[in-house]
Amino acid sequence: MAEAYRILGTPRAGGVLVVSDHASNRVPEDIDLGIDPALLDQHIAVDIGVAGVAESLVRDTGCAAFLGNVSRLVCDFNRDEHQPAVIPIASDGHAIPGNALDHEGHEARLMRFFRPYHHALEALLAAHRPALILSLHSFTPQLASSDEPRPWHCGVLYNADERGGRLAIPLLAAAGLTVGDQLPYSGKLLNATMNRHAEANGIPYFGLEVRQDLIGDPAGQARWAALVAPILEQVVRQLQHG
Repeated sequence: MAEAYRILGTPRAGGVLVVSDHASNRVPEDIDLGIDPALLDQHIAVDIGVAGVAESLVRDTGCAAFLGNVSRLVCDFNRDEHQPAVIPIASDGHAIPGNALDHEGHEARLMRFFRPYHHALEALLAAHRPALILSLHSFTPQLASSDEPRPWHCGVLYNADERGGRLAIPLLAAAGLTVGDQLPYSGKLLNATMNRHAEANGIPYFGLEVRQDLIGDPAGQARWAALVAPILEQVVRQLQHG
């Protein structure tokens, strides 16, 4: 385990790799974000439930996982390096005063977290090219700015490479789920990690956004891992055999 990421299981060529950029709410002791600590248990700090789902998948299926190891408020790995939101000064209406960094401080944060994360993922994929990447995230049951509940159990995201997503959507729907195709938001708008590591290398993938209330406890995380595991297997099989 490194400061910016942790690897679970044994990555292997031709296998499945779970990638979760926002799997941790950890803030290193020497970083003061200047926020109410209670915010670290909310979605602005971490994709609730995804670490538990990834851990269950690794334990039960033998796949591997590459997980972000600091809060997205410290460094958001699913952004392009030049974007301001890579070290957010505000999130969902909450100011993050500890991220009001000068150029030197901003560069130091990137050097410490962002670049090691992406360099390590790049090296892992080069050494053990998977058959499929699952980009795992979670989303809130409703937006803070809206009273309208989000009805989807999960959403499937992709950008230009639709191979994995197009196979996964009907399989998830056949499992009895309400599936958003490019919902609750589009992978054509926010797909930085997969654009860089999957699409740029021709590796099939799909983004899976799970509604966080469904994976908020260990039972829900285990249930979703058991649900997703055979779907990953079927997607790999269909990719390999056309």
